[in-house]
Amino acid sequence: MSDKALRLGTRRSKLAMAQSGQVADAVRKVTGRPVELVEITTYGDTSREHLAQIGGTGVFVAALREALARGEVDFAVHSLKDLPTEQPAELVLAALPVREDPRDVIVARDDLKFTDLPRGARIGTGSPRRMAQLNAYARAHGLDIETVPIRGNVDTRIRYVRDGELDAVVLAAAGLNRLGRIEEVTDFLSVDTVLPAPGQGALAIECAAENADLIAALGELDDPFTRVAVTAERSLLAALEAGCSAPVGALADLLGDGQVVKEMRLRGVVGTTDGTRMVQLSTTGPVPQTHEGALALGSDLATEMLAQGAAGLMGERAH
Repeated sequence: MSDKALRLGTRRSKLAMAQSGQVADAVRKVTGRPVELVEITTYGDTSREHLAQIGGTGVFVAALREALARGEVDFAVHSLKDLPTEQPAELVLAALPVREDPRDVIVARDDLKFTDLPRGARIGTGSPRRMAQLNAYARAHGLDIETVPIRGNVDTRIRYVRDGELDAVVLAAAGLNRLGRIEEVTDFLSVDTVLPAPGQGALAIECAAENADLIAALGELDDPFTRVAVTAERSLLAALEAGCSAPVGALADLLGDGQVVKEMRLRGVVGTTDGTRMVQLSTTGPVPQTHEGALALGSDLATEMLAQGAAGLMGERAH
């Protein structure tokens, strides 16, 4: 490989720039080459519509992938949860680095926790998945909340709380960690309360399938445990034929004692956004040793969920 600077395609948002900057540092270390960030505006960044209305699937991704295909950038960094489950043949996910905290978090007024919010509390989120699970939890525990659809970057969302328009907003722990703003969190939502989006907290480093040298170099950053877990989660999402903005949560936990990982538990949930109907299932077994094994784990659990009526709860289907 040459000493020429590698061009990293990234969205322009503060969060995207922060996580791409962290990946750039790691790539410099493993390749010994300079890395320059190339800022690209995506449809999801410019549209003011709610993600559920514009389809959600791939709206933050297409422009980056087009730049890769045209050779304008050498590789791109995505939030994995934004990536469609269908992988184009000409592109490859060269690395899925160690996953950040996958949990959702609350930033609320007066440092309140979710269960301490006042009756009628207005909670902002742009995610049907979060709405479905928060409303289901509130219904089951006698809480009175209203979920309010919002859009915008982290600053915009937190400002709704600071300005008194909302009592709380829901964000991803990973994003706030990467921005160095985790101290603003007032409550971490247990995955038993809200299952994260498939792939939440993980980054995807993508490049052209023909660039074998770069694939090999970026592969140094790949974390096999992250890859097997998110492969199972995304396989469940694909088998449900659900897009990124459908109300689907999934999380694969690696279970073990101390340093030895022995099993993997995959949990999935689908629900109506008002929280009145939910299908939630899990399966536990040996950690898949192959890509195909991880895919099978996800699709098998999805089949069980569909048998229990999951399809009728999703609203938007990808196909």
